[in-house]
Amino acid sequence: MLIFLTLLHFHHLHSKADDSVCRMMGESKYPLLSKEGDITIGALISIHSKETFSLFEFTQKPQLLSCSSVNIQDLRLAQIMTFAIEEINRNETLLPNVSIGYRIYDTCASRLSSMSATMAVMNGQEFAGDRCNGQTPIHAIIGESESSATVILSRTTGPFEIPVISHSATCECLSNRKEYPSFFRTIASDYHQSRALAYIVKHFGWSWVGAVNSDTEYGNNGMAIFLNTAQEEGICVEYTVKFYRTEPEKLQKVVNIIKQSTAKVIVAFLSNFEMKNLLEQLNIQNITGLQMIGVEAWITAENLITPNSFPVLGGSLGFAMRKMFIEGFLDYVLKAFWDTAFPCSHADGNSSQDALGCSRYQDLFLLKNYIDDVPEQRYTSNVYKAVYAVAHALHSLLKCKEKEGCEKGLTIQPHQVVEALKTVNFTVKFGDRVWFDSTGGAVAQYEVVNWQQDSDGSIQFKAVGYYDASLPPDQRFVLNTENIIWAGGQLEKPRSVCSESCPPGTRKAGQKGRPVCCYDCIPCADGEISNETDSNNCMQCPGEFWSNAERNKCVLKTVEFLSFTEVMGIVLVFLSLFGVGITVLVTVLFYSKKDTPIVKANNSELSFLLLFSMILCFLCSLTFIGQPTEWSCMLRHTAFGITFVLCISCVLGKTIVVLMAFKATLPGSNVMKWFGPVQQKLSVLAFTLIQVLICVLWLTISPPFPIKNIKYYKEKAIFECSLGSAVGFSAVLGYIGLLALMCFILAFLARRLPDNFNEAKFITFSMIIFCAVWITFIPSYISSPGKFSVAVEIFAILASSFGLLLFIFAPKCYIILFKPEQNTKQHLMGKSQTKSY
Repeated sequence: MLIFLTLLHFHHLHSKADDSVCRMMGESKYPLLSKEGDITIGALISIHSKETFSLFEFTQKPQLLSCSSVNIQDLRLAQIMTFAIEEINRNETLLPNVSIGYRIYDTCASRLSSMSATMAVMNGQEFAGDRCNGQTPIHAIIGESESSATVILSRTTGPFEIPVISHSATCECLSNRKEYPSFFRTIASDYHQSRALAYIVKHFGWSWVGAVNSDTEYGNNGMAIFLNTAQEEGICVEYTVKFYRTEPEKLQKVVNIIKQSTAKVIVAFLSNFEMKNLLEQLNIQNITGLQMIGVEAWITAENLITPNSFPVLGGSLGFAMRKMFIEGFLDYVLKAFWDTAFPCSHADGNSSQDALGCSRYQDLFLLKNYIDDVPEQRYTSNVYKAVYAVAHALHSLLKCKEKEGCEKGLTIQPHQVVEALKTVNFTVKFGDRVWFDSTGGAVAQYEVVNWQQDSDGSIQFKAVGYYDASLPPDQRFVLNTENIIWAGGQLEKPRSVCSESCPPGTRKAGQKGRPVCCYDCIPCADGEISNETDSNNCMQCPGEFWSNAERNKCVLKTVEFLSFTEVMGIVLVFLSLFGVGITVLVTVLFYSKKDTPIVKANNSELSFLLLFSMILCFLCSLTFIGQPTEWSCMLRHTAFGITFVLCISCVLGKTIVVLMAFKATLPGSNVMKWFGPVQQKLSVLAFTLIQVLICVLWLTISPPFPIKNIKYYKEKAIFECSLGSAVGFSAVLGYIGLLALMCFILAFLARRLPDNFNEAKFITFSMIIFCAVWITFIPSYISSPGKFSVAVEIFAILASSFGLLLFIFAPKCYIILFKPEQNTKQHLMGKSQTKSY
């Protein structure tokens, strides 16, 4: 409310109303250090870090009680400012005949004191009582250190177009030129630092982090950029909490959340003050071993180094401003500053220090001989560049020339300085180029520092890398991880993940309701692999490949075919050879009894040809076993088709012979001369040649060929013979079926002829078996997967061959071996006459 009313007062002051309503709240503020000059630069610096005051009622003035505890780092900022101004005043080329003065106000790191100092800067020291006059001799303001205070300062001075140049306010919000048109800074905005925080977390493989930020413009804007970048980089944030330095209840909640969390890495986007409060609470509750990732506001803050801080902050990593050596500054701090900056320096024997107001500097005089920290200062170079930026802007406005000097008669207004600052471009003596981009900011260049402890127990901020946004993307970020000490002084990098990495062979599956970094590792399905750690998906193996047992590599599928070495192949080979053996024995038996009536009856030559074809039928089944080749695929189907046609043709010939024989017994019949032995052989040859022709056409147009069939089994390939032409295979089977049907019909018609001269009923039975086998073969062959279809075909060949052998030759073998008395012409003829009669 105090700030709001103050801004309201400034708004009325800026209007053309004659009766100003702007009034000072609190006691008048005077500069801690000042010097008169032709041009005056103001500065708001927190030289002291604590302030106490009382405020009884809002209508009463706040009473400042004390401003104590010198902040040595900010004292150095005031010293570098006066050093730079003294250096410029001695420079004969930059502003040769123009002197620069300064007014440095101590804000005591307090909002109230900062506002009081702002009012003093805006109205000068000679305003009447507590009424604002709006008349300020200030042409530019250096400050403030904190982003939140700088936001207020920039908004306050904005209507008056007084340039504000900050050396350490990094909030990205200040890059808005519409809202802060007169703001500049010699430090980069947090846009780059916030993104770099995410990059360093990503670099070390930490995917599960906590986030804490100051509840200010600085912390909220910086954390928002970090969170967006973290999401882009696949980093999950377990929690994001914030607090302000005057909110102990919120701080306690933050500490409890940190204590209960599983994240081992914390990104702390905090100002120096909030970080100090958090450090105290973490020490009280003994929360250690957490890897802190910090920002430039606190990562190199000397006031955080306490006897108990290393267990909490040891190993912290963060971004800091680069240290710069400024020639002459150390000597100036040691002597010249103390001799010229204070009124006490000119006291004579007749003047008392109190009369000159020297008592207010007593705490500063205690630091007069302390210079150990000067080489470690990181923000002094930014103040130095800010002062020189104003000087170069004035150089341009005053049309300064090396020999002629500057045009002192020109009246310089603050808004002119604003415009001139936009065009400055120069290099300071330690090598840095100074210019302001379109947002009023500077190039992002950081050191990566690491909290380490020396052998003597002292804490050092060791540089372990750098980040330079001006370099190409692949060169911006460099880290020397070998030199890093980790959380709590450990040598081993901590792990901070919600879920452990998924090894190759698995994929990540998100846990419902949790961030994407929390997942389960699911094994890849059969036929899928993942060959990378933390794979989001499993890849399907190509057609002829399958996943190995670990699911991390695609290997060639196991090729399977009906082999001679497996049980099924051995059984089928045995049955095939057994059939061949039985057929050979029958052939030998028939040959030894070739002159007996039962062998000679019904054309013994057809019987021997039938036995030969049956041997071929049994043997052709062997061509279906073993690894398919181009020749074996063509041989197995054609050999099967031709041998079976030869076999059925012989049976058909025998059936016709039976019918013709009984036709010839009729009086006056001469039919046998039309179907004698020669005609029988020719008929068998003719029937077989037709099948040969079908097979030749099949092999010519689209022959069978070996393939690896992968559609039946996912994990293996079946090496089999493709038919090439289904029409060709159907024609072969169809022709065999046609001959078998003809044979069955003729045998069925001859079934009632006398038994002694009649094989018809046995042929009928054999054809029934044959047809039954091949009719059931078709659906079985189609439905059987892989090598089982080959086994079905072999079984059909063997079953039909055994059926023919059993029903056609077994009865005759029985008579030859066990009923030799019936193997006579008289018996056969007598039986025939009896039956005929």
